[in-house]
Amino acid sequence: MKAVRINKPGEIEIIDMEKPQPKRGEALLRLVYGGICGSDIGSFSGSFAYFSYPRVPGHELCAEVVEINSDRDCGYKVGDLVTCNPYFNCNTCYSCRNGLVNACMDNQTMGVQREGGFQEYFTMPVERVYSGEGLKKEEIVLVEPFCIGRHGIMRASISDKDRVLVVGAGTIGLTAALYAKSRGADVYIADVSRTKLDMAKRFGIEKAILSSPDTFLDDVDKITDGCGFDATVEAVGLPSTFQNCIDAACFGGKIVLIGVGKQNLDFNFTMIQKKELNIFGSRNALKSDFIETIENIRTKKLNLDGFVTKVYPYYKAQEAFEELRAHRGDYLKVVLDFGEV
Repeated sequence: MKAVRINKPGEIEIIDMEKPQPKRGEALLRLVYGGICGSDIGSFSGSFAYFSYPRVPGHELCAEVVEINSDRDCGYKVGDLVTCNPYFNCNTCYSCRNGLVNACMDNQTMGVQREGGFQEYFTMPVERVYSGEGLKKEEIVLVEPFCIGRHGIMRASISDKDRVLVVGAGTIGLTAALYAKSRGADVYIADVSRTKLDMAKRFGIEKAILSSPDTFLDDVDKITDGCGFDATVEAVGLPSTFQNCIDAACFGGKIVLIGVGKQNLDFNFTMIQKKELNIFGSRNALKSDFIETIENIRTKKLNLDGFVTKVYPYYKAQEAFEELRAHRGDYLKVVLDFGEV
């Protein structure tokens, strides 16, 4: 079978791999759509903190069930479209024992610390497979990134009492903004790209800040009458955008860090004490995030029409990664097509 592999920063190769066989308790899946995540672009560029080379990327997946090796009824049949929880946890570390399986101390995310899903066939424990019944393939491939956004919003218990600023209008930032809005919050989104902010408006996130070092804090003060936002969400992964979240948060405010980066931030940490800020790291997602997200898409509480910007055949992965890296300000989700169902 064929697979997409990042050999080193900037170099993608289509390789031959042996087709896997499902072990007891596993499903054999055929990939239909694979979404290119921001972390995949970071891996391609050499800037993602957790990636090692060479590796098959990919953890945003829409797949077809080919075979199930299990004695019990898993609720799926051959031909069903599904998605997967790609964060493998050890079940033995302190975090896992305390139920924080998404923050496993030895977390192995597909396409990052272990081989990913950008291959024609892959196996998955059946308990990590979630039905996409009632969803289109273009929606199923978006489930995982929406889970990331949901998990961050839930970490800070965002509600209709909160005025929220999401910093970063890429895929994850927009998913966080949409989830915050679905919980009744008054939501603003900030980005350096006017195109991205215009995209956000198409999905109902109309209040925006066009970020500039010279005007950002002035804009925050005007919007909040100098008080700051009740909650800020960092969805970029840069020192400057995390600093923006600290600066834009109100006294007693909440900050959610979703973005991942390699760079350090040198800042006046006493501001955390002075403002009595509540800072929440947000990593991966939980089963509850997948179940809720799938239901919200199925019932149209989340409208994903137009979220997929462009689709490439998998054998043009190099071109897809290069174009997305060059035009991140213009695209939301780029998908690799591994073949029709």
